[in-house]
Amino acid sequence: MPITRRALAAALSLAGFAGASKLRLIDSAIASEAADLSKPTSLPQMVLGAANAPVTIIEYAASTCPHCARFNRDVFPNIKSEFIDTGKVRYVFREFPLNIKDVACAMVARTIAKDDSAKYFAVIDVMFHQQDELVKKTTDTLKRIAHQAGLSDQAVENCLKDQATLDKIQADQKFAIDTLKIEGTPTFFVNGTMIVGEIEFEELRKRINSLLKT
Repeated sequence: MPITRRALAAALSLAGFAGASKLRLIDSAIASEAADLSKPTSLPQMVLGAANAPVTIIEYAASTCPHCARFNRDVFPNIKSEFIDTGKVRYVFREFPLNIKDVACAMVARTIAKDDSAKYFAVIDVMFHQQDELVKKTTDTLKRIAHQAGLSDQAVENCLKDQATLDKIQADQKFAIDTLKIEGTPTFFVNGTMIVGEIEFEELRKRINSLLKT
């Protein structure tokens, strides 16, 4: 069933949604087809790193997922400094909403950043660091974050009424579920190999280094 502006507005007035349960780490023996992973998505790709980097990591995450927030806080900064900033990893972030609040977060992040990937990653980082507030008071917290980026309350309200963006988010999630077989967050693809659930920096570093040697 398509997400509608009315459903979004109604859901944002409710209390919070439960976060995703912790997922087991599953290293897929069969890599997803590169063609599937690289297919154009409905929304512009948000990417950090060199286009010709030998390793590509795609993360599917949700703003209200506590495991995604932990990864963003404890692991991603190390990946960025050691591998993204040095041209070894191209990092792609894709939204995978677990609830209507994640949809709202994705819409506001896209509105703030437009096509600026660096700005988008910065907004997502702020959202993860303010996750508790986002879950409890989603609209108020999104407006506060948007104010810091120069957007008015009206701009946020207009953003949350944008049915076209809602449809694109839903289309991208359907593709992730139907084609890539994603079931929850966080889910990663490291040069096509799926890893489901939380992963520590040292484990991810080993995987990246093994690919850099090939």
